Amino acid sequence: MAELDPFGAPAGAPGGPALGNGLAGEEDPAAAFLAQQESEIAGIENDEAFAILDGGAPGPQAHGEPPGGPDANSRKQEAEWKEKAIKELEEWYARQDEQLQKTKANNRAAEEAFVNDIDESSPGTEWERVARLCDFNPKSSKQAKDVSRMRSVLISLKQTPLVH
Repeated sequence: MAELDPFGAPAGAPGGPALGNGLAGEEDPAAAFLAQQESEIAGIENDEAFAILDGGAPGPQAHGEPPGGPDANSRKQEAEWKEKAIKELEEWYARQDEQLQKTKANNRAAEEAFVNDIDESSPGTEWERVARLCDFNPKSSKQAKDVSRMRSVLISLKQTPLVH
């Protein structure tokens, strides 16, 4: 039975639904292209075809290996690379450990100095201690608020402390 369009005209009839590119009775070019691609893909998926095209014998081969298998030079080079990588990795771990030990020593020294500084409290040194905690570099941060007035007040208090 012929297909009917919504208006009741048979397919391929003048004024009826057209097949494919508008010509009655012709095959859809998109469908023909898809069928051709599917047949090519089916041929490509055949493992024996790959082996024959690569020049090897038919049958499955390991992926990533040349058809003749790995040769002695490539195995030797791979072993050298592995040895070199292990050696570099050990050197990197040694440098990291050395840097970690230095950082630990510096942190311990800084903590000890900080604790000694906190314990030290003699009269008249309060503003010096405050000044050590402040950054007096006027060009330290372009995006921060303007603290030049506060900086000048702290410097003046450090130079001439208030008398109680």
